[in-house]
Amino acid sequence: MTTATASLAGRTVFRIGYGALQLERLRDRRGEAVALLRRAVELGVDHVDTAEFYGFGFANDVIREALRPEDGVLVVTKVGAAPDPAGRVPLRLAQRPEQLRAGVEDNLRSLGVDRLAVVNLRRLDTGPGLRPDGDQVVDLDDQLAVMTALRDEGKIGAIGLSSVTLDGLRRALPAGIVCVQNAYGLASRDDEDMLRLCLAENIAWVPFFPLGGAFPGLPKATDEPVVHAVAESLGVTPAQVGLAWLLHHAPNVLLIPGTADAAHLEANMAVGEITLDAETLAALDAVESRSSDVPIG
Repeated sequence: MTTATASLAGRTVFRIGYGALQLERLRDRRGEAVALLRRAVELGVDHVDTAEFYGFGFANDVIREALRPEDGVLVVTKVGAAPDPAGRVPLRLAQRPEQLRAGVEDNLRSLGVDRLAVVNLRRLDTGPGLRPDGDQVVDLDDQLAVMTALRDEGKIGAIGLSSVTLDGLRRALPAGIVCVQNAYGLASRDDEDMLRLCLAENIAWVPFFPLGGAFPGLPKATDEPVVHAVAESLGVTPAQVGLAWLLHHAPNVLLIPGTADAAHLEANMAVGEITLDAETLAALDAVESRSSDVPIG
């Protein structure tokens, strides 16, 4: 059994949270979206990952409606991109300092709060996704300056980073970083050194695409024969094995799996009950790691 809790921005949280990206699939069934988030809280979720550009504001609207102050849920949002419904990819980069500030204001407004507990600065230095060009190539120090200013103003409680390199994280440490969100999972472990630095610095490691993702060329944990063999032996799904491996791999790992389905939500939360013995972990650790550095656009 893995430890059930870890630290995030000075709070002790359950290691399995909820990523709100998939809520958009319930856009035409808003009541179901609210009920799903309420169910997540009932199951123990106490940290939720979101962004203004998830569903063009829909995810934040649902969070605002569903979550109550007494729930004590830590809402983590992000800036660095903005909705672009007409684009080939439905978001555009928003890396400039004034755009980061505008993104914070947009999240404050849509979440209906006067302070964002944690805001991740989404860089575009590594992992799958868009790459910056033109005026969107912005020095990290300039971005951290506006993020720390927003924290000093009380609009941000804490700062995280996303899609950042090891060098970028090292440069940012003096600003006080509480979490890192990078693409990382059993089949793609390029960032092992960064994970270990985060562990040493008491920074939460919050992998996105923990099982692989929708981008072509991304390695997927659920494609690995050993993952299927372990799943069969334990009577769980391959996806649950991939998530359980992450919880066993390092104590500062937090999961934010997303789903629009209540049964899938319950399966994700049950991952915390899965025990992987030393032999099983060794077999999973032997899976070849392949790069997730897949640019698009």
